[in-house]
Amino acid sequence: MKSNLLSDSSMTLIDESIVAQVNLLSYPDQVCCTICHDDQKLHVRYRDNEQPSVWSLRNTDGQLTLKPIDAISQQPSATELLAVIEAALLCYPAQKEVTLTVAQSRFPELFAAGVLTADGSRVIVYAEAFWQLPRLWHQRGSDAPYPIRYGFSQGQRHPLRPPKPSGLVYRRYIPWLGSTLNFRRVVIDKDLQRFNRWMNDPVVAAFWQETGDMQKHRAYLEMIDADPHMLNLIACLNDEPFGYFEVYWAKEDRIAPFYDAHDFDRGWHVLIGEPQMRGKPYVTAWLPSISHYLFLDDCRTQRIVIEPRIDNLKMMRNLAYGGYANLKEFDFPHKRAALHMLLRERFFSEQLWVPRSAVTANSLSLS
Repeated sequence: MKSNLLSDSSMTLIDESIVAQVNLLSYPDQVCCTICHDDQKLHVRYRDNEQPSVWSLRNTDGQLTLKPIDAISQQPSATELLAVIEAALLCYPAQKEVTLTVAQSRFPELFAAGVLTADGSRVIVYAEAFWQLPRLWHQRGSDAPYPIRYGFSQGQRHPLRPPKPSGLVYRRYIPWLGSTLNFRRVVIDKDLQRFNRWMNDPVVAAFWQETGDMQKHRAYLEMIDADPHMLNLIACLNDEPFGYFEVYWAKEDRIAPFYDAHDFDRGWHVLIGEPQMRGKPYVTAWLPSISHYLFLDDCRTQRIVIEPRIDNLKMMRNLAYGGYANLKEFDFPHKRAALHMLLRERFFSEQLWVPRSAVTANSLSLS
């Protein structure tokens, strides 16, 4: 029996497939679907009170095929089909494509979105395209990008940013943890006490240098809330908060003078507040997920940047595993930093939403 857990000394899945019975979750169109993988079959329950549909999932000579095998699965909705495809790719995370047996005329919107591709009589799902579809993970009402109008702030001309979201913004099932990770907007009255505790943790304080009382941290969070180029998020595992993220538009951020910032570049800062959540299995869940969220949040975002302090060697090692190139060192007023960058093309073409087993040579530069 193979396992889908992470080795603590490795950044990769122990095995490429799941052959034992295992339960998975998928959240297309903000609907929770439960999937049981058992003996080369997927049993998919789209709604709690409905009979599950049954699909054949086979990996023969490296060719992954997905086929409906009962009356219910013969007529799936687009939402259910997306859940089935995600489950297949979770079971076989190294696969770059899946061949489907479905009628091409049934899902015009999925063909138009690039999720399904016709190759003669075959219907193919390319993992690189599938993982760029926001409706599976991004919790928003519309996939349309925000219209471009320009304004000025911090001496920079930049696109005016969309209104900040509220509530849940991203949700993804992590198979090697058997848990659901999500990011939600900070609610100051709800999260202040936790945020204060995290900021006063010595491990966090060593890099953030924002220790203080509740009044100071309320003012800090209110400042982020009022800044249109920044969004603060709480990271949760099975709805239990464990970390804090600040994501920002780079063009109007303090990082902009130190590189050629593009209009839709994004960046992020992170602290993991709960000590038990600081191990490698958790890094391999939240680090690719924050990258994934930022690429899904606006299809025009081609690059993500982050600038850890140069003595934060553990973070820089994790960034390299996550596909971030270390471009250069530079001096902020408050720290000497290392500029790292992740390209959209690399993230999706190299399937970096799953952990890597090693850092390759081109992880270290963009050349």
